[in-house]
Amino acid sequence: MNHLPLFSVLVCTYNRGQYLYSCLDSIALQDFDYHNFEILIIDNNSPDNTEQVCSDFAKKNPKLHIRYFKEMQQGISFGRNRGVREAKGDLIAFIDDDETIQRDYLSNLSIFFRDYPQASLCGGPVVPIYEVSKPKWLSPFTLRLITGAYDKGDAIKQLKEKDYPGTGHATLRKKLFDKYGLFNTDLGRIGNGLLGAEDKDFFFRLIQNHEPCYYLPTATIYHHIPAAKLTEDFFQRLTFGLGRSERIRTKSLSQKAFLKRLILGEGIKWSASVVLFFYYLLRLEYPKGKKLLQFRYNVARGMLSPNK
Repeated sequence: MNHLPLFSVLVCTYNRGQYLYSCLDSIALQDFDYHNFEILIIDNNSPDNTEQVCSDFAKKNPKLHIRYFKEMQQGISFGRNRGVREAKGDLIAFIDDDETIQRDYLSNLSIFFRDYPQASLCGGPVVPIYEVSKPKWLSPFTLRLITGAYDKGDAIKQLKEKDYPGTGHATLRKKLFDKYGLFNTDLGRIGNGLLGAEDKDFFFRLIQNHEPCYYLPTATIYHHIPAAKLTEDFFQRLTFGLGRSERIRTKSLSQKAFLKRLILGEGIKWSASVVLFFYYLLRLEYPKGKKLLQFRYNVARGMLSPNK
């Protein structure tokens, strides 16, 4: 590449060889000038066939600017930080390894950042693609938790703090990482573990400094949901991991922040969950109400679990 690309499309992957090729292929099929983007693949030391998948993809697409790195330090935060450090583009488009994008994804992002130079970052809709039928317990209040589903309408808009996107469908100016630092490596998934909140921790830094974040309805991502993510075991581990993540995140700020999140934050959410439980009970949708109470119970249990 003789000039710096506009976009660095960053795909961090761990042990998802069966999904990764579809993800990468959707990037290769962009209607955007291939000279203006690079594809960075960060393999987080996967034990499956991920390396071979990446090699096959690179051989099939010799014109694309593809760079593959193996990050031996386990954890999504380490992988993303490696990608940020390696990125040459002014804009970093994060795409998860179980996601695919529409053909005009980068074109629409390019137009948006041209027309909205004040924007620091943006995120678009996330549409779940289910491999099996949706479980009866899935409600609007657990949908984003499990599937990442995200939809803020049909118009470009500046987002409020509570509406920030997740990293897996966000595009950010690289200079934000120079200004506010990288992802917290005490947070985020490691291997098959289900800690999280590394993106929440980073985005809170942006929020505190009033960085403009926008919703771009034409930047759609499709998130593929396997049967394993809709099981009882996954739900229990995910919600407990969320509580553990919140404990680590808030304690890294201060003991006061932790207690505020535990007492005030959980108190409000428990109250809302109890009300919603009876709402679903009256609608004869008990599984949805039950899952909300399990959600809150597991988060509280995780927040009260001592750090290991």
